[in-house]
Amino acid sequence: MIRSDNRILVQEHLAHEAEPRPLNADKRAELEARIKQALKDRDAVLVAHYYTDSDIQRLAEETGGCVADSLEMARFSNQHPASTVVVAGVKFMGETAKILNPEKQVLMPTLEATCSLDIGCPADEFAAFCDQHPDRTVVVYANTSAAVKARADWVVTSSCAQAIVESLDANGEKILWAPDKHLGHYVQKTTGADMLLWDGSCIVHEEFKSRGLEDLKALYPDAAVLVHPESPDAVVEMADVVGSTSQLINAVQTLPNERFIVATDNGIFYKMQQVAPNKTLIEAPTAGNGATCRSCAHCPWMAMNGLENLLYVLENGGQEITIDADLRERALEPLRRMLDFTASRNLKIAGNA
Repeated sequence: MIRSDNRILVQEHLAHEAEPRPLNADKRAELEARIKQALKDRDAVLVAHYYTDSDIQRLAEETGGCVADSLEMARFSNQHPASTVVVAGVKFMGETAKILNPEKQVLMPTLEATCSLDIGCPADEFAAFCDQHPDRTVVVYANTSAAVKARADWVVTSSCAQAIVESLDANGEKILWAPDKHLGHYVQKTTGADMLLWDGSCIVHEEFKSRGLEDLKALYPDAAVLVHPESPDAVVEMADVVGSTSQLINAVQTLPNERFIVATDNGIFYKMQQVAPNKTLIEAPTAGNGATCRSCAHCPWMAMNGLENLLYVLENGGQEITIDADLRERALEPLRRMLDFTASRNLKIAGNA
């Protein structure tokens, strides 16, 4: 559950959601060919998140782009020589790419694709919350707007959050954490740090059900349970592996189990099936008994990225990410702090949702 005063706002965003229409094979092939040519013509590279449609992920790979988490997407964009970056994901990912690549044009298939964590943490309310607790070090998850990042001392991803919070705690610092309360509680429990948590959550991960997971585990007792730490405590406690997107993909590849029950956005299955084609992947349940959809674990905003709007933005422009220069500089500081920390500890930073 996100903060109650933002629930209506999330519902309004979902009501205006425009998921791409289904395509037949011929239309899909036509669009993909035109997109490949448009990327060349525009000197553009496509970077896609693990949770986007498999067609988008495959196109990114085939055209020399990348499929990754939001921060690695931005880092890849920085290292790639293309002058234009097309980000298939949600808006905060495009903003992160722009923060780290100010000299490049950053486009998205749609700027309407957002995130419940972003919506549930308005910059003005968050700034007021921080002002009420000036003695705390502000740590924000990467799934936040540029304005929220600009108010933070640190930005973290799900794979480096624990190490960074442990280091801050060892220095005697008290933490103000935002926006995901489930990830925050997981970090709090594993580090023992003094953490004040903002009340936000991911609408996908919060829907995983422990009772349904117990039933599924009973059917497949040999299956390893893989859980993203944005999930509720009861689900996390049942996991064999708790980790970021990249860590869960690695678990499928390296663990000996033949079956895996996966509690994260089902867009990740494309990459999991690539690295472990002989493994069986089972979606963790998100609905109770009698529901028409036993598992509906897919972000509705990620689903807004389609081949047609991707081609349109490449051929016609628009849907460009712009960030005020002063805001960008302030948001860059906590991002750089994380990058420097992870480099000094030789830590991987991949893995935010």
